[in-house]
Amino acid sequence: MSERPNLRRPDGDDDPQSVRVMEGRRVLNLPAYIPYYLVAVNNAQSAVASADYLRRFGIGVTEWRVLSTLAALPPSPAARLCEIVALDKAAVSRALSRLDADGQVQARPGERDPRRRLWSLTDSGWDLHEQMLDAALAREAWLTEGIAPADLDACRRALRQMLQNVRKPNHTE
Repeated sequence: MSERPNLRRPDGDDDPQSVRVMEGRRVLNLPAYIPYYLVAVNNAQSAVASADYLRRFGIGVTEWRVLSTLAALPPSPAARLCEIVALDKAAVSRALSRLDADGQVQARPGERDPRRRLWSLTDSGWDLHEQMLDAALAREAWLTEGIAPADLDACRRALRQMLQNVRKPNHTE
């Protein structure tokens, strides 16, 4: 396993600033830089979840995200799935193709635009969703273990706001 970076400063100071000066140059202070943690937690959690889901259920985390979103928001066009699960069109298309080939999802033409396909779970997809739901909830409990409920509520509020901020126009300016 690869060496993980030590995210505590050598002097033990947990400086809340995202930038610090090192040898006269400004550098990111990774222990305080929120985007680092968002990426690191997501990547690590996704890798572990995908391997577990593939082994136990025969699908990866991307298919699970599509499956669980269709369970919560049926029927949905692929574009909506991309927006909700924050994946690109190609990844969602591959996941839908795989789930469709396995008989987990089905598409029907949209009422206003027959070219726009609306996806939903099949009975088999619902069965798989039910099997995977407990694993996903156990993963969430493991991920949030040791965090006080009030802190989790604050975290959810902060993450929701960050998501809104990212979706604002010109968010990089």
